[in-house]
Amino acid sequence: MKVKLTKKQLALLNFLQDFTEENGISPTYREIQAGLNLSSVSAVAEHIDNLVEKGVIKKVPGAARSLEILDFRHQETVDLFKAKLDTATEEERQLLKKAAELLELDLDDEIC
Repeated sequence: MKVKLTKKQLALLNFLQDFTEENGISPTYREIQAGLNLSSVSAVAEHIDNLVEKGVIKKVPGAARSLEILDFRHQETVDLFKAKLDTATEEERQLLKKAAELLELDLDDEIC
């Protein structure tokens, strides 16, 4: 799924990914502010809200450190599609193939 991001949104997304990989938890808004030299926590919140709206990340309202990057190309998603394709009717297979294409999933052609 291709989503057009601004330079700051991409920087925030990269920061979020790196921080989460290094620390095992997502950063706070203040840690993002400091890490990206943003002017305020509200600027961080605005960028995060825009990324949520674009479907790139998700957050749990009212929960601390709940930011998560959404990537529908995870192996678990691919495996679920493949498993469903094994038992799907032809009509369901066509719908699953179209959904996989929209999500840019690599299902390996021998299964489809």
